[in-house]
Amino acid sequence: MIPEAAERLDRELADDAVVLDIGSWGRPYRRADWVIDQMPYETRGLYGFDGDGPERFNAERWIVRDVCAKEPLPFADNFFDFVICSQTLEDLRDPIWVCEEVRRVGKAGYIELPSRLEEQTWGIHGRWVGWSHHHWLADVSDDHIDFVFKHHIIHARPRARFPLGFHETLSAAERVQQLWWTDTFTVRERALMTPEETDDYFESFVAREMAARGMSQPPPPSWLRRKASRALRRVR
Repeated sequence: MIPEAAERLDRELADDAVVLDIGSWGRPYRRADWVIDQMPYETRGLYGFDGDGPERFNAERWIVRDVCAKEPLPFADNFFDFVICSQTLEDLRDPIWVCEEVRRVGKAGYIELPSRLEEQTWGIHGRWVGWSHHHWLADVSDDHIDFVFKHHIIHARPRARFPLGFHETLSAAERVQQLWWTDTFTVRERALMTPEETDDYFESFVAREMAARGMSQPPPPSWLRRKASRALRRVR
């Protein structure tokens, strides 16, 4: 998670709060009492650790499981005072199910997801858009998350993505979306049903954000200009 979020959690979580961290194998939060991840306890911390102080979880409270297996998490309703799920849901085949379980077992929590500013940028770690292992884009607003399938057209259409190097201009806060929730939140998969809706979803966001930064978009590719020209001739 971004440092500001870890610092806030260290500052605001009560010492007796029972905390669950989901999917944090590569960078677990030390303050968590329990962790659930597909990878084993002994291999944790590949990318370091979040939070200050010693680990409060241990091998017995590190549960190895596939959180998308459609098996309820082994905890009663509202068992946890706080549930953390940071930089995980975008990787999963069924983030909706996991969010439902997060709401069930937790009274409050923190969810962190990549922002579309980052996930729609070309060349972050290869010759493609965003992170290669991410399946979803997300839109977070108030107490709600929309998940949208990361359609492969963004890899081929310059107007559906931010250019190489754009992500380097982003602050740490701009690279993520945050949901701090209490009691509950809502979640859905937003399905894009038509080519027009799909194009508008990806391209309008890029156009709006680039215009706000005084950046110009590339022209449509030649094949799209030819297609538009043929359509116009048919109308005439």
